[in-house]
Amino acid sequence: MLILVVAGVLGFIMAFSIGANDVANSMATAVGARAITVKQASLIAMLLEFLGAVMFGSHVSQTIVKGIVEIERIQPVELMYGSLSALIAASLWILVATNWGYPVSTTHSIVGGMLGFGIVAAGFNGINWKVFFFIVLSWIVSPLLGGALSFVVFKLISFTIFHTKNPKRSSIFAVPFFISLAIFTMASLFVKKTLKQPLSESLILGVILAVVTFISLHLIVKRLLRNSKNEYDVVENVFKRAQILTSCYVSFSHGANDVANAAGPIAAVMIVASTGVIPKTVEIPFLALALGGIGISMGVFFLGQKVMETVGEKITTLTNSRGFTVDFSAATTVLLASSLGLPVSTTHVVVGAVTGVGLARGIEVVNVGVLKNIVISWFLIVPTVAATSAGVYSILKLVLKF
Repeated sequence: MLILVVAGVLGFIMAFSIGANDVANSMATAVGARAITVKQASLIAMLLEFLGAVMFGSHVSQTIVKGIVEIERIQPVELMYGSLSALIAASLWILVATNWGYPVSTTHSIVGGMLGFGIVAAGFNGINWKVFFFIVLSWIVSPLLGGALSFVVFKLISFTIFHTKNPKRSSIFAVPFFISLAIFTMASLFVKKTLKQPLSESLILGVILAVVTFISLHLIVKRLLRNSKNEYDVVENVFKRAQILTSCYVSFSHGANDVANAAGPIAAVMIVASTGVIPKTVEIPFLALALGGIGISMGVFFLGQKVMETVGEKITTLTNSRGFTVDFSAATTVLLASSLGLPVSTTHVVVGAVTGVGLARGIEVVNVGVLKNIVISWFLIVPTVAATSAGVYSILKLVLKF
């Protein structure tokens, strides 16, 4: 019974750290572009993260030890205490990174925790190094893909809206088109990645919503521009509302997808403790989802501001159209990568997209120093968490003699 209580507490702390760090993925651009305030972003994200976790978190089944450790080489009791070690190490270093304002991949952090205990429990031969290679590859692939797409999309928005001979006329079609494209991407991504439905069904739903959005926005923008003297203010205002919507989507989706990083290890400990058997996957019970959802929401509200500030304000200056570009490009990159089986981290993609939209205006508007520190933190987080997890697991093994 005691170990279940400990697992619950550690899982809650992990969820808290995930909320504190990963909220930058959803709300940083909206805050940076002044679409909403930090307090508003925290309250919105707090609610949507919780709803996403409890409503759709069960669709994300948790693979035991993230595929990084070959489970046939370890005993159930080793998995149980290894999961606890991974939670301790990952949550500790995510909170440290959050305190410094660095956005890191929480998924990769828990992978690092599993890697650390796995090396001690099963040896180097018990580690799936192919999985680890793909994780390292994602550190490079994720920001490059997000940055490249963001660069291209903002150039297209600038070319078709801001730098035309007749911006008002161009905006009537271009603004609804880009926002509809974002709706298509995000709807398709949610249905495929979170609800685990076939790609064909995801795309069909995305197309339907995109068409409805385009027709509606075309009429709205046309009316707004007719009554306005400054078309640029109208365009930015429409993008502002679209950006709030995209940020809300990312927050809701994050709650659904990433609650498994905290609730999964809790569920694994519960099953092993009660059955003595290691299952291949864990279906996360509602109680664990609710606990994880509450933890994520509290992390967002109490400690989410620092990383939001780094991503939304310190890398480059964001307007509503630039912030929208980041959200759209990040969601599109994750959807394409997921469909192609490429390993990407949402955190890395978002940072890459923010950088890309800055580079579209010139290298001088990008804070290279902040960017360098973020990238260094990415490369340090996995080995640091792994070493800590290995140390914690070794101490537990020595003290508890399992």
